[in-house]
Amino acid sequence: MTDDAQSRPEEKINYLQPDVPGSLPWLNVPLVQATDQSLEGYGQLVDDYQDFPIEIVRWPASGWRPVDPGTGDEAGTTTGIFSSRWQGDLLMGSNSAVDDEYLLGWSVNPGEAVQGDEPAECPGQVLLWHANYHPDGGQLFYPLDDSPFIVPLALPGDDLTPGDFIAFYLEAGRGLYIHPNVWHEGIFPLSTGARFHDEQGKVHARVSCNIAREFGLFLAVPLQSPQP
Repeated sequence: MTDDAQSRPEEKINYLQPDVPGSLPWLNVPLVQATDQSLEGYGQLVDDYQDFPIEIVRWPASGWRPVDPGTGDEAGTTTGIFSSRWQGDLLMGSNSAVDDEYLLGWSVNPGEAVQGDEPAECPGQVLLWHANYHPDGGQLFYPLDDSPFIVPLALPGDDLTPGDFIAFYLEAGRGLYIHPNVWHEGIFPLSTGARFHDEQGKVHARVSCNIAREFGLFLAVPLQSPQP
């Protein structure tokens, strides 16, 4: 944990107006093809989202007495539409499953970014300021539009560093399941906008890292297919 994260009091994050500098260095995130092998530990490829099992983590016991079997994991899941769309230099997102909206990132430093109409084509990168994980359950994304997409992921652990992230490229028509506690952010299509079926734990616990504030940089995630 960084000193900045340790010393900062708890505060509600403003996802539409993030507290970040107007300009920071960029760290390029490596891009790989998503396969069963490359996703090991992070999640799984999904071909049929209708009956895919979502992991729900049992509520932890507060003392030495265990939680009764069959309890503590009964909240189940919630479903909705996750959408992301470029508005000028800003990538905006929304998730109806948890009734939330986000400014996911920018194509240029935020101090230079202009919010406007949907661009003619997808930018070549998105600069990320934030990442999170869900300790209560897994999360599934399946594309409802015919677009490949990119997802940056990092393995579980609160001692996160920016270099832990890998960007996974998923071909059109394939979905992604993310295990509990795996760091992630939004889903980034290789188009100017797309919609995804989303299913996740209904408790919706979220643990966050403001990457820009903790590490003094933005993660530059490439929006392209991997080079052969």
